[in-house]
Amino acid sequence: MLSRCLTDAVTGNHLNGDVIFDEVKTCHESTQASGQSRRKVFMILSFDFMNEQLFASGRRRIAVVAAHDEDVLLSVAEAATIGIVDPILIGHRKKIIEAGDRCEVQAEQYEIIEEPDDIEACNLAVRLIRQKHADAIMKGLVGTAYVLKAILNRETGIRDGELLSHIGLFFIPKINRPVIVTDPGMCIAPDVTEKKHIIENAVKVAHLLGINEPQVACVCALEKVNPAMQATVDAAELVRMNREGKLTGCRVGGPFALDNALFTDAARRKGIADPIAGHADILLMPNIEAGNVLYKALAFVCDAPGAGLVLGASAPVILTSRSDLKEAKLNSISLALYLAAEQERRKVKW
Repeated sequence: MLSRCLTDAVTGNHLNGDVIFDEVKTCHESTQASGQSRRKVFMILSFDFMNEQLFASGRRRIAVVAAHDEDVLLSVAEAATIGIVDPILIGHRKKIIEAGDRCEVQAEQYEIIEEPDDIEACNLAVRLIRQKHADAIMKGLVGTAYVLKAILNRETGIRDGELLSHIGLFFIPKINRPVIVTDPGMCIAPDVTEKKHIIENAVKVAHLLGINEPQVACVCALEKVNPAMQATVDAAELVRMNREGKLTGCRVGGPFALDNALFTDAARRKGIADPIAGHADILLMPNIEAGNVLYKALAFVCDAPGAGLVLGASAPVILTSRSDLKEAKLNSISLALYLAAEQERRKVKW
């Protein structure tokens, strides 16, 4: 399963296990295929809501690997300032403090664990998760392959799913609901079985965000199955798995083009009757190129507030790109800690 994955690269009330904030919105109700039952979806509308809830519940801990990264230190310091995190900085102590001085962050005010070796620093972060001393991992100035190797170690790692996959969570200005994009950063050319696991990882996140039955749109270049386009064939197979109960916790539709996956007007103009069309909560992209382009288009072209996480481990993993905006790094911390808190509260596994 992992052979195709990159290795280098508020105050709230609880109802039926779902977080419902004071300022929430019922984004849509959609009739299921049977035409009998309807679902109501309550969703968090911003990263600020997550931060308010985290602040109310108390600080959580992030293990930052090779923490002598100025951008990462700035994001971690801001998260600490707003009261949601107590960071554990792992790496070469002198380099961490010097990096903090360059970006005007007093790194010495946080816990620093001296471990100059990158491989051992990654292993230590994973061990902190296993020992329940940290709630999430964040990559600093260290190779992604080292982090993934520590996570996937059969004896000491924290792999908790069939495969690791990546998501982007965005609050898109034109859409009044959060949208999950997957997989923009891990699985290069997933086959239909891997796509099933990618969906399952994303669905777990949607559930923790309060979306009981997320709508999954298999995004392709067109809306009809074409044997010459494998993504459309995979979409039809994933829909079949969902209908037969082999892919649960969500509703899967497709193939859809991006416009009619997100916008009901576009679906109507194309004559698409599938109730998922125009209401997607999760966009399953056909491959990493499509996923990555959409992820960066939303972040850099559309200025959509977003966050990115790696899923499939027993704790959220933040592997931000050096090109990611500072806000995206902070949002990723917020999302990781919020999901960890909800996972603990609901007593569920990834």
